[in-house]
Amino acid sequence: MNSFEHTVLERFLRYVTIDTQSDPASKTYPSTMKQKDLGKVLTEELKAMGIKDAELDEHGYVYATIPGNTEKQVPVLCFCSHMDTSPDCTGKDVKPQVHKKYDGGDLLLKNAPDQTIRPEDHPELLEQIGNDIVTTDGTTLLGADNKAGVAEIMDAAFHLMKHPEVKHGPIRILFTPDEEIGRGVDKVNMKKLGAQFGYTMDGATRGHIEDETFSADAVTLTIHGHSTHPGFAKGKMQSAIKIASQIIGSLPRDKQSPETTEKKEGFFHPVHIEGTIEKAVLKFIIRDFETEGLKKLEDQLKAIAEKVVKHYDKARMEFTVTEQYRNMKEVLDKHPEVMKYALEAVERAGIKSKRTSIRGGTDGSRLSFMGLPCPNIFAGEHAFHSKQEWVSVQDMEKAAEVIVHLCQIWAERV
Repeated sequence: MNSFEHTVLERFLRYVTIDTQSDPASKTYPSTMKQKDLGKVLTEELKAMGIKDAELDEHGYVYATIPGNTEKQVPVLCFCSHMDTSPDCTGKDVKPQVHKKYDGGDLLLKNAPDQTIRPEDHPELLEQIGNDIVTTDGTTLLGADNKAGVAEIMDAAFHLMKHPEVKHGPIRILFTPDEEIGRGVDKVNMKKLGAQFGYTMDGATRGHIEDETFSADAVTLTIHGHSTHPGFAKGKMQSAIKIASQIIGSLPRDKQSPETTEKKEGFFHPVHIEGTIEKAVLKFIIRDFETEGLKKLEDQLKAIAEKVVKHYDKARMEFTVTEQYRNMKEVLDKHPEVMKYALEAVERAGIKSKRTSIRGGTDGSRLSFMGLPCPNIFAGEHAFHSKQEWVSVQDMEKAAEVIVHLCQIWAERV
């Protein structure tokens, strides 16, 4: 990799200034048309590299092919990142800051003193001493989730196109919209993609490769109350708002929630509530590493709700479960070479590799069950979905190098 002339920082600083926040309330694909603004930029940059088939489709997906340059029959690989940023924090008018040669102290965000990034809150910063750290000015998120991954794939693609002496099989590039709202692969054309194995670039810590995610469901709990004029409501009114509030108040306080669990522990988590006296709707996400664990959590949540509702003779409830994604390990364990080669690529890049799990999901979770075994490679993003989001330039560079090594390893092993 001595000849690797990185473009990842320059690309990243440009990409994050393009607002690509997705919208869970939208019914369109993509959920926000502004995501296509970045898609257009990426498509033109890929074409400028000499990748002739780069395209942005009507649903906001970017597809491109780096043709193989070896006579070997190498499996087609896909590298994937998502273009959207989280709805949880504004991504408009991002103003990135580059903190050169980080010294281990606090990172001051110039337009938000209350958003100072401190090592005691972000201990992984202490692994970055001497490196260059990118943050925002404190008024927006950064968008390293997942524009770091986008920039890394683009950097690796640029290197491969510039250095035909690096032997590899066919490489497919996929940039997706709407991952942050759970729709990242809803409209992906798997036949067009035509890949056999894939890797998302959407992880955090340098050297980590994730082959295990949560399994995930969503629950919609609808409470139907009984409304009447409040002046004449005694013994008659049964407020759906109050019933819903009692259900929330009956949830366990010291377990089975995001704020009380870690590692492989699952949870149910209320994420939305709205309603009137007549009708209230509660929305939950359910997470567990074992798919069977989802059913147990759902049964427990339903029992809690039923215990509350049974005290109201005029009220009733509806409990609807929707599958979201499943633990990709169920698929990846059938294709051990996918992880084996990824871990080797990390080591070739000169960093220590580590197989880990993620308390979340990626596009790779669903892609794996759509026929594309797809673990998640580190992208260097930290404190995502917040104004304290940060990424290391050197981590992004290493991630780009891992992609190139991985392409080579697959070609070597055939």
